[in-house]
Amino acid sequence: MKVKSHKQGIQVAKSPTKTFADFIRKSGLKSTPQRNAIVRVFFKLDQHLTTEELYNNVCQEDDSIGQATVYRTLKLLCAAGLAREVHFGDGSARYEPVKDDSHHDHLICDICGSNIEVVDETIEELQERLAASHGFKLTSHRMYLFGICKNCRNDSE
Repeated sequence: MKVKSHKQGIQVAKSPTKTFADFIRKSGLKSTPQRNAIVRVFFKLDQHLTTEELYNNVCQEDDSIGQATVYRTLKLLCAAGLAREVHFGDGSARYEPVKDDSHHDHLICDICGSNIEVVDETIEELQERLAASHGFKLTSHRMYLFGICKNCRNDSE
C-alpha cells in the first residue's frame, strides 16, 4: 500500500505505524497502546510470523497483551493492507508485512520450513503472457515452490 504525503515539496511515504493509526481512526476504532506495541514489533521483526510467534515477541515488550489482541490486530493490519496472510503448506497461517515493492514468491523447504523470498522477472513476464493468452488480466498472484533447501540436503548426505 503506497500512501504518500508531501513535505516541503518532497514525497515521503508514511510509516506503517502512521498508516495503521489513520486506518484505525477512519474505521472508528480506538488506538490503544497494546495495538501500537503489536504493530511496532511486527514491523520491527519484518518476518513471516504466526500469531503465536508474534505473541511471544510482543510479550517480551509487554506481557499484559493477550493472544486474542495479537490475532485481532493482525487481522486489522491485513484489512489496512499493511500485512498479508500466507500459507506455506504446514497448516499454520503466517503474516508478512506488505511493502511498496513487496511482490515476491517463496521457496519453502519441506523439511525445516525455511522460506526464501525470490523475485524473477522472467517468471513474472511468463505469468503475464500466460494470463493474456487466455484473455485474463492478472490482478495478483502468489507462487509457492516447495522442495528441500541446501542445508537439509547437506544434512541428509
